[in-house]
Amino acid sequence: QVQLIESGGGLVQAGGSLRLSCATSGRTFSWYAMAWFRRAPGKEREFVAAMRWSGGITYYADSVKGRFTISRNNAKNTLYLQMNSLNAEDTDAYYCAASNGAVGNWGRITEYDYWGQGTRVTVSE
Repeated sequence: QVQLIESGGGLVQAGGSLRLSCATSGRTFSWYAMAWFRRAPGKEREFVAAMRWSGGITYYADSVKGRFTISRNNAKNTLYLQMNSLNAEDTDAYYCAASNGAVGNWGRITEYDYWGQGTRVTVSE
């Protein structure tokens, strides 16, 4: 059974940093693409960043450009999200997602085949 397992969330002060990880279990070959989304209580899931596994092409939401960096470890089939200069608006549950095939719209939830359970990030002022 394929699973995406996020880790690295927690409580951080404004201006601080966190690195999230998303490990794939139950699968030995790479995804076509992986992404990070986030969701605040009562809101829709929001696109944060994505990476096409082959070539490492990246995409970011405007709200995180210059602060967040998405990366991967091919050998471990693991995705990362380095988050710097965090502010209270970044407080959310963060989810990783994975796609088996080509993605037409990186921010569209239905483009992704698998989702993790989420990891909570809380930024205190």
